[in-house]
Amino acid sequence: MEEIKSLKGVSFETIFNAFQEAFKEYEMQLNKEELLRMLERRGFRPELSFAAFHGDKIVSFTLNGIGFFEGVNTAYDTGSGTIKAYRGKGLATKIFNHSLPSLKQAGVKQYLLEVLQHNDKAVSVYRKIGFEATRELNYFVVNANKIQFNQKELSSNYSVQIIEKSNWEEMKEWWNFHPTWQNSFDAILRKPEDFLVYGVYTEGVLVGYCVFEPISGDITQIAVKPEFRRKGIATVLLKRMVEVNKHENIKLINTDLQCNAVTAFMNAFSVSPAGKQFEMILKL
Repeated sequence: MEEIKSLKGVSFETIFNAFQEAFKEYEMQLNKEELLRMLERRGFRPELSFAAFHGDKIVSFTLNGIGFFEGVNTAYDTGSGTIKAYRGKGLATKIFNHSLPSLKQAGVKQYLLEVLQHNDKAVSVYRKIGFEATRELNYFVVNANKIQFNQKELSSNYSVQIIEKSNWEEMKEWWNFHPTWQNSFDAILRKPEDFLVYGVYTEGVLVGYCVFEPISGDITQIAVKPEFRRKGIATVLLKRMVEVNKHENIKLINTDLQCNAVTAFMNAFSVSPAGKQFEMILKL
């Protein structure tokens, strides 16, 4: 019989082994360093995360991040999985229901997750629990070596520089959509040493920026001031990110499906969405 308990005091090694076994059929795998970095960036809180144990072994789990999302105290599903031999027992739903009293006691007002749209079974389960889809998201993944740039360069009036101290409030004004949990400023500031922030300047004025995590290839944010769009600024930023990238791929994860500008920008480099997700929220 499985026992559901908090992950407080459980070693990372134990959590990693469960994660690895639950997702061993997936094409993309995370090593220990990648998983640890992902959990830190997404605000993982072991004392508010829960798992089903069979003896000392984790057989199903939900790893929760805690933080604010659009001003609301939120729990975020950083990763949920069940090892193959224990699937079909409803463990994920049992873990979720078990977690609710603890999350509410911690002041959490809503639960946020993202789920692949083609995962009909998971989407159906979340809807039955009471989750509602708040938006649809694209994600793009491309081998960095396949991105081809033409020779056109920005005029000499523009320069690309590392931004040492970011004016986040100014940058927000250029957004076409609010970043998802893993791409938010809160997520970036949990592991600032992992990111590079580049800006494009003209006459000393910032007119475009990107936030990039070279070790994972993640384009966390990219935006251009509206009146300076269609001048090649985003292309120059993408080129710089490819130059400093340390991963096989470049990834632009969870862009709002309604943001045609991002889709058109990626299509210009012959990169189509690799898939789509639902962002879903349950008010607690």
